[in-house]
Amino acid sequence: MTDTARRQIVAANWKMHGSLDMIQGYVGHLQPVEGVELVLFPPATHLAPLVSALDAVEARVAVGAQDVHDKEAGAYTGEVAATMVADLGGRWAIVGHSERRRYAAESDELVAAKVVAAFRAGLQPVLCVGETLEERQAGDAEAVVARQLSCVTNALSAEAIRRLVVAYEPVWAIGTGHSATLAQVETMHSAIRRVLNDAVDGEFAATVLYGGSVNEKNAIELFSSSLVDGALVGGAALAGERFMTIARAMHEAGRAAG
Repeated sequence: MTDTARRQIVAANWKMHGSLDMIQGYVGHLQPVEGVELVLFPPATHLAPLVSALDAVEARVAVGAQDVHDKEAGAYTGEVAATMVADLGGRWAIVGHSERRRYAAESDELVAAKVVAAFRAGLQPVLCVGETLEERQAGDAEAVVARQLSCVTNALSAEAIRRLVVAYEPVWAIGTGHSATLAQVETMHSAIRRVLNDAVDGEFAATVLYGGSVNEKNAIELFSSSLVDGALVGGAALAGERFMTIARAMHEAGRAAG
């Protein structure tokens, strides 16, 4: 059975940036974009104030955490459980971002456990996958991404796999100012969908975002592809007006495709 409910999503990962003043200014730029889901991922310390600010202006924008712990509770100083994110009004969670894999040494198995925890808490996980420059140069890019995906899908039911949102973020294109070519992106997005389809033993319309140094300029080309369902944006989304420009580009691409 083929599911046609692919989603269009533009998400902002603020990483370790933000302040209460930034939140107030940012929210003032936000507007609904027809057909496009908008999601903001602030640092955990600013999740609740951002939810409150969005509620105050009745903005139709979701909020999520940049990471969650794989356990529901326990003696894990400094960690944040997925249930705590939900308590604060968060509805999404980034899991397995390349910076978490690199700086916190998160394994594929830990990432899979975090995806399970996010789903269990009622959050929508965005699973990040991607290869390093060395892995791409060695010709292993698709194999690396398939391994990262399969470790997660093996831990999920078919229903959960169909609800998963995946963000392809080539590690070599994050924070470098370099973006993968459209051909490279399309090739990997197609490979990701093959792995997900195989995991449920049939086709479904997986939602796959691109997350490698997206900005206002390359977003137009990226969103022109029917294989790209949106973006997980880093530095270019730290200003509300820039984020909205990228979100509108997604809408325009969707309208043109329709």
